[in-house]
Amino acid sequence: MRIRPISPERLVTELADRLAAQADTAAPGRLRVGVDGPGAARPEELAAALVDPLRARGRPVLHVRAENFLRPASVRLEHGRRNPDAYYEGWTDEAGLRREVLDPAGPGGSGRLLPSLWDATADRASRAAYVELPPGGVVLVSGPLLLGGGLPLDVTVHLLLSPAALHRRTDAEQQWTLPAFDRYAAEVAPASFADVVVRVDDPRHPALVEYAAPA
Repeated sequence: MRIRPISPERLVTELADRLAAQADTAAPGRLRVGVDGPGAARPEELAAALVDPLRARGRPVLHVRAENFLRPASVRLEHGRRNPDAYYEGWTDEAGLRREVLDPAGPGGSGRLLPSLWDATADRASRAAYVELPPGGVVLVSGPLLLGGGLPLDVTVHLLLSPAALHRRTDAEQQWTLPAFDRYAAEVAPASFADVVVRVDDPRHPALVEYAAPA
């Protein structure tokens, strides 16, 4: 294993190059990319930063935030507003994410994707319009706890924080979620299998975790 320091700008460039190249192999389908990490790692910011560079490389792009695919409050908060096990096991509507985004973007899919399913603030359907993602396009799904649950993703990016950094960088009102991320690290171990692992203890100085290719 090698830890390679990289600037945030270079990280975006390298990822955009890699994803654009992999989108070539996905054609005539679309490339489904998961950008996974706790809120403190800001996965949505990395995904958003990739949109324009991918478009500059000739790739149509749609960025979908997992926070727009939460379950209704009656289901999500059944065991309380701050239950880390419920947060870990059932806040995200993974079936909706598959049905409205990942399956239509997959092999033989229609390319008709829904960028938002549920407005958690209003606790109602978001009423978003469907978006057509052409063949050769890239859909970026960002959010926490995305890996290990069977979501059909072609490329996975995991933003890794040490336990100390996760605790330090998690907002006070979100500290109750930390046991969920402890479970995620222990039970899923996303850093052990994600296609790209980025250490982001200090977001100004990320580092790629690179593993030697099998002999």
